[in-house]
Amino acid sequence: MPPPPDKWACVRDICANGPTVSCATARRGCTTRNDPAASRSFPPEVALHLVKLACERPQDQGVSLSLWDCAELARKLVADGVVTGISPQTVQRILAAHQLKPWRQHYWLSPQVPRDAAFAAQVSHIVELYTRPLAPWEMVVCVDEKTSIQPRKRLSPTRPAQPGRPVLVEHEYERLGALNLFAGFDTRTGKVYAHTAERKRQVEFIAFLEKMDREVPATITTIHVVLDNLRMHKGKKVQAWLKEHPRFVFHHPPVHCSWMNQVEQWFGILQRKRLALADFADKAALAKQLLAFVAYWNEHAHPFNWTTKSAAKVMAKCQFSLAA
Repeated sequence: MPPPPDKWACVRDICANGPTVSCATARRGCTTRNDPAASRSFPPEVALHLVKLACERPQDQGVSLSLWDCAELARKLVADGVVTGISPQTVQRILAAHQLKPWRQHYWLSPQVPRDAAFAAQVSHIVELYTRPLAPWEMVVCVDEKTSIQPRKRLSPTRPAQPGRPVLVEHEYERLGALNLFAGFDTRTGKVYAHTAERKRQVEFIAFLEKMDREVPATITTIHVVLDNLRMHKGKKVQAWLKEHPRFVFHHPPVHCSWMNQVEQWFGILQRKRLALADFADKAALAKQLLAFVAYWNEHAHPFNWTTKSAAKVMAKCQFSLAA
C-alpha cells in the first residue's frame, strides 16, 4: 500500500468523520485530488487538528480575530497545510460531533468574595426574607436605581401603527440629558415606590427614602430594605438618616449578586414596556411618564414567584466550601 499523502483534499460533497468512524476506515476513506477512486471522508488527523485549533483563541494562533467561525477555521486549515481544501459546512459537522461552537461566548465573573459558609449565610438570609411569612407590622422592599435614562426626543413625531404599517420611529434624536429612577419593589404585593432625580448621590437617595417613609403606613414598624453594596447606600448621611428612622433596616446581598434584588426584574419590565421606544420631549416629560407607568403598574401590581429553589443552584456551588 502506498504511503498516505501529505495533504488531504475534498471531492464534491465530502463528509467529515464521525464518532463511529474507526481510524482504519477513515484512512481508507481519505482522498487526494490525484486519487479519483478514493471516498469522500477526511482522516481522523484532520478532525484532531481542527478540534485543537477550535479550542484555542485565534490571536494565539497568529490570526487577528475575536472568535473563530467555520469559514475562518477552514481557511486556517488550508493555510496550515492540513488540507488543500475544506468547506465551512464540513468544519461545522466536525465541530458538532465534538460539541464545539467556538463562535459563541458566555460572560462569567471571577468571584471577589469566597463562596464559603459566610456567602451561603448571606444568600440564605435574603431568600428567607423573600419566602418566610411576614408579621403584620413588617414588609420587604427591594431598592435600586436605574441610571442614565435619556428622553431622546425624535426630530420627527413618532407615528402610531396603521393597517398594514407598524409604528414609525424617527431614527435621529436630540440628546437632552438623562434622569435616574430610584425604585422600591414590595416583594409581597408587587407595589412600586418611585422617585426621579437628575443626579445619584446620597442626597437624592435619602429623598427617595423620605418619600417611601411618607407613603408606607405607620402601622408598618419594620421595613426590610434589600439593596446592593454601593458606597452611596452606606454613606455617612444615609447612616445618620437610618438612626433617625429605625423602622428602616438594610440588608445587603453578597457582592455581584444583583440577581437577588427583585427590583431588577421589574426594571426589565419597565425597559420592555415603557422605554423600548424612547421618545420624550424633555427630562420633565420623561419623569412624568415614568411615574405614570409606576401608577399604571400599581393598579395591576403582582409579586414575583420567588421560592427557596430560586437560589438552589448558587447554594449547590457552596457545598464544597460548607463541607470543608
